[in-house]
Amino acid sequence: MDVTSLMRRAANSFADREAAKHGSRKLTFAEAWERGCRLANYLYERGLVRGDRVAVLEDNCLEAVDSFLGIAIAGMVRVPLYARNSAEGHAYMLNNIDCKGIIVSEALANELESVKSRVSSLETILIRDAKYPRVLAEQSALDPMIELNPNDYYIIRHTGGTTGKPKGVAYTHWKWLAAARDWFYPHPPVLPGDSCLHVAPISHASGYWFTPVWLAGGRNVMLEKFDPKTTLDVLESERIAYFLTVPTLMAALVEEPTAKKRDWSALKCLNLGSAPASDTTILRARDTFGDVLVNAYGATECVPLTSMGPEEWFANIEGSNPLRSCGRVHPFARVEIRDENNNPLPVGEVGQIAGRVDGQMTGYWNNPEATAERLIDGWILMGDIGYLDSNGFLYLMDRADDMIVSGGFNIYPLELENVIYSHHSVREVAVFGVPHQKWGEAPMAIVVLRPGCLATEDEIIQLCASKLGSYKKPYKVIFSSDALPKTVAGKLSRKTLREPYWEGKTERIGRA
Repeated sequence: MDVTSLMRRAANSFADREAAKHGSRKLTFAEAWERGCRLANYLYERGLVRGDRVAVLEDNCLEAVDSFLGIAIAGMVRVPLYARNSAEGHAYMLNNIDCKGIIVSEALANELESVKSRVSSLETILIRDAKYPRVLAEQSALDPMIELNPNDYYIIRHTGGTTGKPKGVAYTHWKWLAAARDWFYPHPPVLPGDSCLHVAPISHASGYWFTPVWLAGGRNVMLEKFDPKTTLDVLESERIAYFLTVPTLMAALVEEPTAKKRDWSALKCLNLGSAPASDTTILRARDTFGDVLVNAYGATECVPLTSMGPEEWFANIEGSNPLRSCGRVHPFARVEIRDENNNPLPVGEVGQIAGRVDGQMTGYWNNPEATAERLIDGWILMGDIGYLDSNGFLYLMDRADDMIVSGGFNIYPLELENVIYSHHSVREVAVFGVPHQKWGEAPMAIVVLRPGCLATEDEIIQLCASKLGSYKKPYKVIFSSDALPKTVAGKLSRKTLREPYWEGKTERIGRA
């Protein structure tokens, strides 16, 4: 099976149903598919052929649906770019994939001005400006009916680049369908007419949900930027059933004064993923939205490995602490904990997480060395530290490269962050290792307080000491009035905060 033929079937089966909405604009399945066919024919008219890589730089809108469908209809490979990337980042990605075409929204077109001359493979750029509707209307509406193979490439998603240059994660049609299927296996089934809200760009994790919602006859509702009140308004007024978000955005939603006063009866599934969430955020989200929270763990290279619905997340299970876990190993996944020699470790021991699913990457595009480091005997090394309990729940300790070794003790920043988040005045926190004369390195915390709230450095340090023990407490706490930096994927960027403290040092670990 391939993505395009299944999406074509849905377009025919649900032709008159609403497929996508952005603001007051709507498209039926038939209308959206016709626009996708016109875009596919435009790409062929410009000389591109099946298998060519086409990059997209856009926010969520109906025109983003054109790209999602049109590139697949053409049998080409969609390559999302990230609006928050630098020009250098764009150029690197485009050259890495031998990009032949770019589709860019008018508001973001300036970002590519200094880039296009540095990409020798580039043949065409389509700017979605005022001329775009006419360009689309001039193309044939006939479906080109390109015959595709399940092993043809469908998409290349680049990693966030938090540990070096971005790497292109390549998915075939079959791999993408497997990932979409497994995402939704533990969720309530999507019924025709059910609505899914996309606030994060569909070029990111939210795009995993576009396909299964479309295939089931659901409607994909687009929101181009996050604002707590606006997002809540759309969630309520559009009777959203499915919503994928991240902890930082969820924390902002539950703080909005009207959040608990609204009608959330349409919600079936609110997925809180992409990064670990604090206990405080999880419990406040449940209190606000009800028993609709689900959790999943994975990475761009391999997803999902675990899943968990509200029945388990908030249950008392002997031998487990679901609230602090990433969920139970998914029925269609395999997870092992590996030591430094890549050998499996027993239940309860901490090591690197390794996973294996049908919907994992085939490899990093044009990067066999990186592929060999992460894809070993069919297993993906996740780059995360964690452990499994006897019930199959996975616990994430931290990113492998974020671990702090202080005086011979391993300290995981996430563990401290969870404790600090429990302080009623804390809105955001990041913990990372900095050089320390005696211990080699030691944890430091940067804290952002809630408006009108107070806390002292000693309060935070003593809170950690009382909860985790003296050796794990931060040696220093800095308070900031600015939001903490995030990666292009919206995750907390400890690296950005940590780097200035290690400037001039050849190693990023301390030696006692």
